[in-house]
Amino acid sequence: MPETVFVLDFGAQYAQLIARRIREQGVYCEIVPYDTPWSALAARKPAALVLSGGPESTLVEGAPEMDDEILNSGVPMLGICYGMQLLARDVGAELVKLDHAEYGPATLVVGDRETPLFDGVPDESRAWMSHGDSVVSLPDGYRALASTARCHVAAMGNPQKKIYAVQFHPEVVHTEHGRTVLANFLAEVAGLSRDWKMDSFVDRSIGEIRARVGGDRVICALSGGVDSAVAATLVARAIGEQLTCVFVDHGLLRKNEAEEVLGAFRELLHLNVVAIDARERFLRKLSGVDDPERKRIIIGHEFIDVFEREAAKIPGVKYLVQGTLYPDVIESKTPASKAGKKIKSHHNVGGLPEQMGLELIEPLRSLFKDEVRELGRALGLPANIVGRQPFPGPGLAVRIIGDVTEERLEVLRAADAIVREEIDAAGLDPHPWQYFAVLTPVKSVGVMGDGRTYANLVAIRAITSEDGMTADWARLPHALLGRISARIVNEVRGVNRIAYDITTKPPATVEWE
Repeated sequence: MPETVFVLDFGAQYAQLIARRIREQGVYCEIVPYDTPWSALAARKPAALVLSGGPESTLVEGAPEMDDEILNSGVPMLGICYGMQLLARDVGAELVKLDHAEYGPATLVVGDRETPLFDGVPDESRAWMSHGDSVVSLPDGYRALASTARCHVAAMGNPQKKIYAVQFHPEVVHTEHGRTVLANFLAEVAGLSRDWKMDSFVDRSIGEIRARVGGDRVICALSGGVDSAVAATLVARAIGEQLTCVFVDHGLLRKNEAEEVLGAFRELLHLNVVAIDARERFLRKLSGVDDPERKRIIIGHEFIDVFEREAAKIPGVKYLVQGTLYPDVIESKTPASKAGKKIKSHHNVGGLPEQMGLELIEPLRSLFKDEVRELGRALGLPANIVGRQPFPGPGLAVRIIGDVTEERLEVLRAADAIVREEIDAAGLDPHPWQYFAVLTPVKSVGVMGDGRTYANLVAIRAITSEDGMTADWARLPHALLGRISARIVNEVRGVNRIAYDITTKPPATVEWE
């Protein structure tokens, strides 16, 4: 078992981002609920603990608390935001509620150069703050290490107990030297070796899958994306011929995608794949449905029903594998701390029927998209599969605003193919994370030739991102946008106007629905 850091999740939407940053430093990390008993943690011999941020205040009754034994466990600890305030309160510091909360960028001033936490961090740098309470005085043994203009104690530490805390968020990219702070905690404070690699994740996952499955049969949902491909390959490594993969053509795929996907899975990955043509079934269920949540839930239910019907044909099937990632989980339901906010139902998270009939295996649910790509490379998957851009499980249904019909699907497929062809051929550096077309319910007047048209508005979405949790719109060259617009209007019947989406995530999501 590798050295493991545990993140106690107090409801921060970025709890998994903390874990991800720690894994980037070569240390294995897992997230556990904030109220996990010390006895459960001690049994797993934690190398260090990180207390995440959260939406609550430690000054109110009923604020989330950790097991009292954790503070005296002797394990190195780092508190972040709410985690700092909780540590401060529990060791006897004084906290106050600010008249005006501090959100956004602030200048962090390092005031204690003896601490290893800020080795390599300049005297002044940008840090990201998000808090309504503040520490104003510390007990014996604790020192103030840094400050901002509005936060006298922006970092604190007790070198003897190896307990440190920061009021800012070192895990986000907005904090200039946040990764250095985390690296210093792991190496200089906790003394960890930082030698964990994705190969270790592969070995550990294979062992866990084998132990859980035993001699039972497993069915795997293949959607055509990198997530399901990696999940299937990982499970196949663990249990071999006990795995049967099921690819459902729900009629919501991109142009020529069904044929390309089946060829890749069978010829390149050598997986046992059963193909099911369910196009008419899905379109019938989606007929007349405008609400995006209903679309996702309908598609999720239909997927599971198809899988259950197929599983019934295979003796001994007990498990269903899905390529669920952490962003799917965090946007679909509350995290372990029970304090998160639901953003949307994911087709293989929030839309599952209560009585599914199969137990889920989700080997990727703790990973971000770029980590899944890294895992795919570690498994030896071909570059054209590992490098595929993200595609939603509900397919083009979430890129058609309004009713989903075969006619509207054909319009979107043709427009989307042009968007992808032109951007792929442009040789952009950096290359966008994701790019696609959206068919809107808006129609507008146009002129083509000598005639008046009344046709569809197609929107183009291209984003840059590191992990899918946040995103910025891609600054595509104007000439490229012009080529895309001209081709769609000239080549796709029923489209006479193109718009480009320049919204970040947040406030928007990547998909339009």
